Amino acid sequence: MLNRLKTLYQLQFIDDQLDVLEELRGDLPNTVKDLESKITEMKEDIQSKEKQQKESVEKKESNEKEMERLLENQKRFKAQLYQVRNNKEYDALTKEIDHTEEQITKMEAENDDLVNLNKSLSQQIEESLPALDELQKGLKEKEADLKEIIKANEREELKLQAERKKIEGQVKKADVSVYMRIRKAKKGKAVVTIKRSACSGCHNIVPSQRQLEIRRNNKLFFCEYCGRILVSQEIADSQE
Repeated sequence: MLNRLKTLYQLQFIDDQLDVLEELRGDLPNTVKDLESKITEMKEDIQSKEKQQKESVEKKESNEKEMERLLENQKRFKAQLYQVRNNKEYDALTKEIDHTEEQITKMEAENDDLVNLNKSLSQQIEESLPALDELQKGLKEKEADLKEIIKANEREELKLQAERKKIEGQVKKADVSVYMRIRKAKKGKAVVTIKRSACSGCHNIVPSQRQLEIRRNNKLFFCEYCGRILVSQEIADSQE
């Protein structure tokens, strides 16, 4: 059990050092992710607008072809008006002429709207491009800053990660699972000592009898307030 407690504390000790290296990066990783997300979103928005533009041009061209066909039909119907033999035929042709006229008017109005839409989309894209350039420039700068920090601590971090992997291999899988769960819930600190009769994680008093039991190093104890693993100062001193 003593070795079990020692390896758990060693694991926490290594993770503490890795956390310090992570903190040196500050908010840069999140900033980089945020910028990447914004750039992706803006690019998708521009692509969507460009697609709308393409569709509006295609629709306008389709309308123009259809209007040409309708105008030809209209000319033919008007020519046939002089050949009608009765009112019924005349009314039918007049109805067709009116219908084609309505369709043409509708398509002309739609084409006007498509032209306006195209202009509006072009303006929106033009306004987005400088903002996109700024975001990409900002991302490049932040990535360079992050890369520099990572490079400065790369050797130390690799060494710590190798040590961590070695130590984790000596810890029981069940203990690793508990350790990681507590570490995630408590923002990094899963294994703590007792300082001034209190849990150094949450600073709540640990009963005297429980302190004596923890000092025996023969059992896994958890703080009844914060749930962290409690180890004796003896174990901490021997590992540090």
